[in-house]
Amino acid sequence: MIRAPDSTLIPTSFATCSFVNASGEALPEKLKAIKNAGFDGIELAMPDLLEYGGVVTGGEVSPTDYQAIAQVAKKVRQMTDELGLTILMLQPFANFEGWTVGTFDKERRDAFDRVRGWMLVMESAGIEMLQIGSSDAEGISVSVEALARDLCELCSMFEAKGFRIAYENWCWATRAPTWKDVWSIVKQVNRPQIGLCLDTFQTAGSELADPTTKSGYIGDREDLAARWVKSLTELTASVPPEKIFLLQISDAYKMDPPLENSVKGGQRPRSRWSHDYRPLPGGGYLAKPVQQVLDAVLSTGFRGWLSIETFDSKMKDGISMEDFAKQAMESLEQMVRSSLA
Repeated sequence: MIRAPDSTLIPTSFATCSFVNASGEALPEKLKAIKNAGFDGIELAMPDLLEYGGVVTGGEVSPTDYQAIAQVAKKVRQMTDELGLTILMLQPFANFEGWTVGTFDKERRDAFDRVRGWMLVMESAGIEMLQIGSSDAEGISVSVEALARDLCELCSMFEAKGFRIAYENWCWATRAPTWKDVWSIVKQVNRPQIGLCLDTFQTAGSELADPTTKSGYIGDREDLAARWVKSLTELTASVPPEKIFLLQISDAYKMDPPLENSVKGGQRPRSRWSHDYRPLPGGGYLAKPVQQVLDAVLSTGFRGWLSIETFDSKMKDGISMEDFAKQAMESLEQMVRSSLA
């Protein structure tokens, strides 16, 4: 917990996928490092479960063998219980919503089959929340009502289990790349099972920054700054704190040279940027915007989970997981002190 200046205790989490240089065998060490750094919980990444499953079973675990994954998740839950860590949520679930009936029936069936499998894993490990990123699939519906309808159906499935959906705007998404987009969908769903997973990188990466430009920013900087401030002011004014389920925090590297503005390996530029160039807060060129997003979110009255989620392919060789986790906690504490001073 981070003790805010008003004595409020703010819970903290660390995404297991943030240790980019660690192998699957290291999951127990990851958990110990996270605990020793003072974090209260983890975001459990499915790739970590699959890799650790290979260690536990002595062979490769299929991403669709949900019974096997559930057993691995149960072992992870035993470890987190022993350490006193909460598993805040399972992540990341992609391309769920927007598959039009009659056009994308196969894709829609696959989405619901996958989510049922992930629910089995959640139930096995006592995980109550699933992160769903706004879909980056081509051809999905442009209708807010259609996107919301799929998520509403999922809310009904989750209600019986006591599960929740943390819906996140991915800045490269097809229909909902901004916080305002996902908020409009969540409002349309209007169910207690769904809320926002806000993210400093995704917010700045969709509205302010651009990895394909020489400047690293979108268009004219002066006009951009005014739009940015307006957006964050609107976030504070319009989103109730109880509909924010967590805030993920990371920075971004300015790309030099800029990324090519094309799809490569099935990934759009912002997706490639997100998956490899997100350091700890203060380690990139968006330190001020990252702080501003935190300020805006805390100004809603939110005092829930703050979670470090980085993907840093430039991470220094030789840094231990213990030191990296401690640096993460130090940066988080500094940001909260600055925001609430």
